[in-house]
Amino acid sequence: MAEPILYSFRRCPYAMRARLALAVSGARYELREVRLADKPVHMLSISPKGTVPVLQTADAVVIDESLSIMRWALGSRDPQDWLARDDPALIACNDGVFKQHLDRYKYPDRHGSDPAEHRECCLPFLADLEERLEAGGQLSGAEAGMTDAAIMPFVRQFAAVDRQWFDALPLPRLTAWLAGHLASDLFDRVMRRVAPWNPGDPPVFIDG
Repeated sequence: MAEPILYSFRRCPYAMRARLALAVSGARYELREVRLADKPVHMLSISPKGTVPVLQTADAVVIDESLSIMRWALGSRDPQDWLARDDPALIACNDGVFKQHLDRYKYPDRHGSDPAEHRECCLPFLADLEERLEAGGQLSGAEAGMTDAAIMPFVRQFAAVDRQWFDALPLPRLTAWLAGHLASDLFDRVMRRVAPWNPGDPPVFIDG
């Protein structure tokens, strides 16, 4: 039987969270790293919108939304009970208003934006995360879950724009939460470097 195929880009936060869920589920799949400037023809043929991640399952079903890939993987196997710690409303805030301002903070030239203004607009969401972390250390309690994995790559992206400024924010729980996830074996595994895929290359299989 053919293995699922994941088209991914290592640094993309959407692809990152998909890989985190696939890893926790223990799914085996073929990883195809994408050059964003030269996207594979096969990827575009199965998902014409041309964004990563894109998963083609073993029975040729195409899933091209990162949250759907996460829930597909965890729906098959969820040994750490991540789906029990899924907060769709909080994830929607991350993917909506926070991501909009994050893009305009990180890429001001692309958007013609004032980065300082949009950085400030991100702070209420980060303050909300800080408050949520007080109860148990993770966003949905004492254990990490779907919500943490879905949001962490975007907080990482925000922090990386100006790490010194971020670390000086009065958000100690959020800073510790991010550092813990970045130092985890799970994150290390999903951030392995692979060469961009070309047709005919030997497959790169990932086993959980």
